Amino acid sequence: NLPAIYVTADAPLDAVMELRAALKAQSGIKVSVNDVVVLATAKALEQVPGINASWNVNQEEIEIRKDVDVCIAVATDNGLITPIVKNANQKSLQQLSAEIRDLAVRARENKLKPEEFQGGSFTISNLGMFGMTHFTAIINPPQAGILAIGGGQKQIELVNGKPTAHTVMSVTLSADNRVIDHEMAGQFMDAFSELMKNPVTMLMQQ
Repeated sequence: NLPAIYVTADAPLDAVMELRAALKAQSGIKVSVNDVVVLATAKALEQVPGINASWNVNQEEIEIRKDVDVCIAVATDNGLITPIVKNANQKSLQQLSAEIRDLAVRARENKLKPEEFQGGSFTISNLGMFGMTHFTAIINPPQAGILAIGGGQKQIELVNGKPTAHTVMSVTLSADNRVIDHEMAGQFMDAFSELMKNPVTMLMQQ
């Protein structure tokens, strides 16, 4: 059994929804919340490279991965498979969206090549579309982390003394404690939440 740690946070979704609407209205570009989640995860891994790592069982040491290769968990008739978006941090939101859609379709049709689903440096499991608000995902060794994404929920907050509705989603990082400590996990979650709060900054970096 892996010595795992778990860190949960609420990531804001309002700005992501606004960005999706703006892209569709201005350019006819359709992207999903999950597309933005993948890009934010990749950028957060770039900012906190210690998360983009694995545990070398033979050497009993940490290996930092050079490439940010993000696996996306996809449910198929034959069970769960995790196609890989390679160098996800270097791709535009539109590129990521098209690639994720293509990988998911071919995964369900059992048409992926082995190199398209074997490997990767980090995994995302999004069950929000199935009505799950919060869950914990199992780490896929030798990767050191997996991010579990829940569905959006409305929260009421006081803003300037007035109750205001916001949409947030619960995000839980499961991490191998041999590679990732609580402080690093917190830094990653902080970076991810900040990118979801200000998703336009990711477009400006492209």
